Amino acid sequence: MTALADLTNVRARVSDAEWQARVDLAAAYRLAAHYGWDDLIYTHISARVPGPEHHFLINPYGLLFSEITASNLVKIDLDGAIVEPTPYIVNPAGFTIHSAIHAAREDANCVLHLHTVAGVAVSCQEHGLLPLNQTAMVFNEELAHHEYEGLALMLDERPRLVADLGTKKALLLRNHGALTVGKSVAEAFHTMYLLERAFTMQIAALAGGTSLHVPPPAVQEVVRKQAKVGLTSQDLQLVWDSQLRMLDAKDPSYKT
Repeated sequence: MTALADLTNVRARVSDAEWQARVDLAAAYRLAAHYGWDDLIYTHISARVPGPEHHFLINPYGLLFSEITASNLVKIDLDGAIVEPTPYIVNPAGFTIHSAIHAAREDANCVLHLHTVAGVAVSCQEHGLLPLNQTAMVFNEELAHHEYEGLALMLDERPRLVADLGTKKALLLRNHGALTVGKSVAEAFHTMYLLERAFTMQIAALAGGTSLHVPPPAVQEVVRKQAKVGLTSQDLQLVWDSQLRMLDAKDPSYKT
């Protein structure tokens, strides 16, 4: 009963900055569900809590992404241990990948990891993501690769994963899925949206049963240079605001 009561008072006891992080992260979970990126109760999106404590927010283990709210997100430390009262549990093993990246990358305020059908399919293909279209070519320099080592339960895998990711913003986990990082939840979501689109278009193109036209290296280089400019903060905010409007019209309970 106490834990449930505490859950209803989260907004009153956290800072404005933490509450905003909670709302944004809950929105990302709902968006993942909306786009069909979820995988029952598995996979995670984590966000750093503003402040010096090195605390993070993650989904309660057992809830669907469509059930995530700002209040029911669980606050944990870098070891995945719960640091505030909650009626929920977390899956510490699910935070193995996230904790490694959060600890190594100060700019990784959000880590988004998925097992989508298209993403896993491309991760199983020897050539990985092909430069078949401009969406895929945006990732010419930003997609790292990490070889499959088994279920993400072994802590000794973390240094290798971090080294493979380096300073990039997206990672193809071979035979496993994909991951993106961002300075904000909005950035990690937008990067994943583009990456997932590229995965899906590749699977569709390969399924077409005809020869593929791959843009020549010179054109790929043009796109690489153009992509380095990236979205402006205003562009990113416009994208994020559009997604929040959609969620608000569909089900605004993520903000509670």
